[in-house]
Amino acid sequence: MAKILFGGTYRSMATTDRNKLNTLYRRWVSGTPLTSGDLAALGVSADLAVHYARAGWLLRLARGVYCRPNDTLNLHACLVLLQRSVEGLHVGGKSALDWYGVRQYLSQQSVVQLYGWTAARLPDWFTERFPAEYHRKRLFDEPPAELLHAGPFEKRDGAPLVSVPERALLEMLSEVGVRQSLQEARELIEGAYSLRADVLRDLLQRCTSVKTVRLCLQHGRELGLPWAAKLDAAQLPTGSDRAWVSRSADGLLVLKP
Repeated sequence: MAKILFGGTYRSMATTDRNKLNTLYRRWVSGTPLTSGDLAALGVSADLAVHYARAGWLLRLARGVYCRPNDTLNLHACLVLLQRSVEGLHVGGKSALDWYGVRQYLSQQSVVQLYGWTAARLPDWFTERFPAEYHRKRLFDEPPAELLHAGPFEKRDGAPLVSVPERALLEMLSEVGVRQSLQEARELIEGAYSLRADVLRDLLQRCTSVKTVRLCLQHGRELGLPWAAKLDAAQLPTGSDRAWVSRSADGLLVLKP
């Protein structure tokens, strides 16, 4: 009699687990990774998640992070998850410009440029699927919880945070002489003729990099871009009256005030 009861109890527990799993699958958006906390909110405890992973019903990406087996992860959904753990994380620089159609090489496989406020390392499960680089950068006087001119991509619900084109341009310029060639930066500026002068002005006034401010003004004016003519250098942090000079792989960079 005890064996029969035990067997019935086991089958009942297995049925309950399978029902929970089916309910979880129905509520789980394809391509989205979930944390142990997310799973707990959906009725799956941490121990049960481990059990499901061992049984092959969940794929463990890292400690406390799971996805559905044989699922293709979605870049935007993964970025939203990473933003929960890395302060100020957002898509910026050349990647944000590319997302908004400002690009130079159409066929080149891009590396996602991510920026944030704190020192962080992108998890292997993410970079194995999406080539990406993370840079700790504080280019503007702003609180990390309220990034200046950055928000959900195309204002979609649940989209990752992305710099608007004006902010992205300045982030890209801040990399000149470090990870960004001056020639490519100039070509990208030339394609950014429709930038909003009022947004650029707001960003430049809070920019902490004299090099970035001067690069933006100098090349915008040399290329005759409409937004450059609307910016008054006297109202922007261009630094001292002396030229800004730096040596890089591109040679000597001289930026006049």
